[in-house]
This record gives sequence, C-alpha cells and structure tokens, in this order.
Amino acid sequence: MKTPKGLLPLIDDGIIESVLRQLQSGKEAAVYVVSTGSRICCAKVYKQAQQRSFKRAVEYTEGRKARGSRNARAVGKRSSYGREVVEAEWKNAEVEALYRLVKVGVRVPQPYGVFDGVLLMELVNDADGQPAPRLSEVEMTSEQALEWHDFMISQIVLMLCDGLIHGDLSEFNVLIGPDGPVIIDLPQAVNAAGNNNAFRMLSRDINNMRTTFGRVAPQILETEYALEIWTLFEGGRLKPESKLTGEFVRDETSVDVDDVLTHIEEARREAEARQLGREEAARLDVD
Repeated sequence: MKTPKGLLPLIDDGIIESVLRQLQSGKEAAVYVVSTGSRICCAKVYKQAQQRSFKRAVEYTEGRKARGSRNARAVGKRSSYGREVVEAEWKNAEVEALYRLVKVGVRVPQPYGVFDGVLLMELVNDADGQPAPRLSEVEMTSEQALEWHDFMISQIVLMLCDGLIHGDLSEFNVLIGPDGPVIIDLPQAVNAAGNNNAFRMLSRDINNMRTTFGRVAPQILETEYALEIWTLFEGGRLKPESKLTGEFVRDETSVDVDDVLTHIEEARREAEARQLGREEAARLDVD
C-alpha cells in the first residue's frame, strides 16, 4: 500500500521497512501494520489536534504537568509553542502509560517506543495469528462474560493502584487475544490523584464493562464495583490483591451536599472546557 505521510520519516530513517496495511482509523489516530525487519508490529499515527474529534480533552489532561518551566508557561499562555507542547505531551502520554502498566502487570500491548510522534507497539493477535478482534466483535458465553468481567475489574484495580484511570474504557478499546482481554487506546489516561473528574471517569469505565458483559451475564448488572473500589482507594486501602464483593451500601438518609457541589463544579468545568475549545478553534483558524 502507499506509505502514509506520517510514516514516511520512519521509512526514511530505516525504523520500519514497509507498511503492510491499515488496521484501523479512529477519532484519535490511524493504526497500521508495519514490518521493522525483526518483527511485525503496529504503528499508531496520531491525528493533529484540529483533526481530532475526542471530546472534553481539557477534562482528561487536568493534573498532567508540562516538562520544564518554559513549557509550563507556554501552555499557560496558550501560545503557538504552548500548543505544540500540549500536542507532544498528548502523544507521549500513551507510551508512558503503556510502559508503566506493562511493569505492574496490566495486559496492554508492549510498547517499542515513539519515533517522530508515531507509537510503535506490539500487534495483538488472536489464537489463529490474525489481528485480535475488539470485544464488541466477539460473541461470548455467560461463563466467558463472567470470567472476562472479573479479569477487567482486576485490571482496572491494577491501573488505579499505579495511579492511572483509562478514562475511555469500553468494548471498543478492549481486544480479545488468545489469553483473553487486552486493553488498548490510552492517550487520555487520567492521573487519579490529580484530576477532579477521576471518580466519574473510573465509574464510567467500570460501568461500561458492567453493561457490556451484563448483556450476556445479567447478574453482573447488579454489581457496584465503582463505588467499592473508589472508597478503598480514597481510604488508602486499595491493593492489587484486595478482595472485592461488587457490593456497596449507599447512605440514603441524607443528601450529600458535597456531592451535589461536586457535580455543579464539574458542570462548570465542562462549560469552561467547551468555551476554551471554541476559543482554541477560533485561534487556530486565525493562525
């Protein structure tokens, strides 16, 4: 196939030998199957900020620190250089998350590095040696749904124990390899301790898994892992080996004023993020 523009520098530098085919194209990036000589792997070419359709980017990047005081000032001023810094940080976030998660035992593709803004990583195959399907494309038995749901909860716990939340976990960014689920797509990974939206994102990730697997095993729909896990995490008691029940008893006796205020604050932040997005788009048009 014709070499995509984003992969030309890697071809020129001899990092990859050839592009075999496109594997997928999504809202954030296009992924290609490439040959490096020693292995067949994936090359993830990120789309530029103005081409991306990922919503609430400000919400996800809250708590990330720009490297160096100059970069931090540029990001704060939203200058042209600051936008370049944000773009570079966005691309680097996924590979950094992958290396961290591989180290603690989360099942994600093995990263091989970032070259000219392109992430090279393991190609996840199925039992027949073909690119692994997404969870959304797989028919499950009830037993498989129960097993894979338990596994995904354990993976989410491992991630949170290392301070990360996927932030966009769904049946569309989980692959099914020979040994079960593999988590992919992590450029928006959330800093659990530094992001005010952390619990909401964790809850959404967990509840997306509950809904997906609950279609086949309805008993999963009765679980409350998000609240149970977050309560342990906030109390400093969450461990990779923590025994979870999937149960959580809510206090229905009074209104949680802090929770109401939190939701109001989140709504305000979302409105600000939308306004910033509109202003940024207008500036890009001017530039």
